[in-house]
Amino acid sequence: MTTTSFITQRSMTRRRIVGAALAAGAAVPLAAIGSPAWAGPSAAPVPERLTLPVPTGPYPVGTVQLHLVDRSRPDDIAGPGHFRELMATVWYPARNVERYPVAPWMPAGALQAFLADVGFSDLVPLAPLTVGHVGAPVRRSSRRLPVVVFSHGAHSHQGDHTLMVQELASHGYAAVTVAHQYDTYTEFPDGRVAVPLDDRKAPTLPGDFAADLRFVLDCVEQLAAGCNPDIAQRELPTGLLGSLDPRRMGAFGWSKGGTATACATLADERIRAGLSLDGPMQMNPPLAGDLDRPFMMMSAEFTRATDPEAAAFWTHLRGWRLNIQAQGAVHISYGDNEALFPQVAKLFGWSKQQLQDVIGTLDPDQAVKIQQAYPLAFFDAHLRHRQGHLLDGPSPAFPAVTFLP
Repeated sequence: MTTTSFITQRSMTRRRIVGAALAAGAAVPLAAIGSPAWAGPSAAPVPERLTLPVPTGPYPVGTVQLHLVDRSRPDDIAGPGHFRELMATVWYPARNVERYPVAPWMPAGALQAFLADVGFSDLVPLAPLTVGHVGAPVRRSSRRLPVVVFSHGAHSHQGDHTLMVQELASHGYAAVTVAHQYDTYTEFPDGRVAVPLDDRKAPTLPGDFAADLRFVLDCVEQLAAGCNPDIAQRELPTGLLGSLDPRRMGAFGWSKGGTATACATLADERIRAGLSLDGPMQMNPPLAGDLDRPFMMMSAEFTRATDPEAAAFWTHLRGWRLNIQAQGAVHISYGDNEALFPQVAKLFGWSKQQLQDVIGTLDPDQAVKIQQAYPLAFFDAHLRHRQGHLLDGPSPAFPAVTFLP
């Protein structure tokens, strides 16, 4: 498998973005908070957990982790005899979920490392749960499940866009999130906790992310063929083998993951549709070809008007294409931040302005609904051929969303 090298000159890492919140509003230990600082004496105490919005689809959600090793790619960082090692998580429509526990937003060890790194260690006990039931049987129907793979941003993690992933799974998709080793917080089955590695030799360019996505597509094909790609052959949920449709696969990603999605979509025709969430399209070397498959850009800070690389990428899109922008959104607005940071702001007593300094002026409730509606509409149109009207033009239901010509 060959890849194209990509690099961004701007350091738009998840660690720095979340860490900036400490400059926006002074955090204090939760132990010192009897009730949120903004509230009166009769206010409710600190909640047991932060929460994520419930998905809108008709199906309960199941989830399972996969430990994958790409033996075609030696891992020089780990040393001789080692190969590219990844954690991936499959989210899918499930049935009979009652006796299966729900998955955490992040594995415990990875969560502790992540929140310590960005200065929010006090939030560890409050970390949200997902709606994904671990190991629940797959809901089977007469058709196999369309598949979307997800690529996170720099110094980020698989759970960063759980809101979108759960939404897609609740509407009948299998969504596969990838933990890009050396640029993520994740935890392996043997207890090892991986954190981002600040080493220029580490394979953390968007092209490396794209190679991960293409390898995960290989693993999806194995699952579709009835084979278990997990390196230890751990037990899979009932019905997962043979339930995925390798002829209907898409990809999406945020920030560096959005650039990686563009790279992978250009390089691999198995990806029938690609979606970038404010990806900086800084590519080195520049694009050598055009893309004739559907591609959508959800812009915030990396717009075609302000970012020459995004504008240049747009000219290479020869098939169906769409560029929308949510007014008031900032780079981290497309993700779980819009649901979680307002809750954090209440806990720490931030002002409205301090919160907006972190997540922008886009109304958080509207931001959540945008994330639930537009990716689903895009993949429905191009993987399921379900023709709705949301992508046709501005909608009164989403007044902040602008369609860019």
